[in-house]
Amino acid sequence: MSETAGLMAGCLLLLALFLYTFWPEHGAHQREKSQLEFLLERKEQLYENLRDLNFEYRAGKYPEEDYRTQRALLENETARLLAQIEPLQGA
Repeated sequence: MSETAGLMAGCLLLLALFLYTFWPEHGAHQREKSQLEFLLERKEQLYENLRDLNFEYRAGKYPEEDYRTQRALLENETARLLAQIEPLQGA
């Protein structure tokens, strides 16, 4: 009988831990990011991608044509992103 009680207690503990971990609104609430915070994070990602691309190109991992294409794509995306950020920072 005590083996069954131990198994039940273990199952209840597992269920409680599962619910606590995955319940959408428990304990510390994670606040939603503002649009500006999201865009600023994306800007940092793009800058990091550009740095990585430059490093890998200098290390000889990219042919020049591919490097130029990827760099242009990243620079264009960064320019569009900065255009979205500017009015939000002014507000």
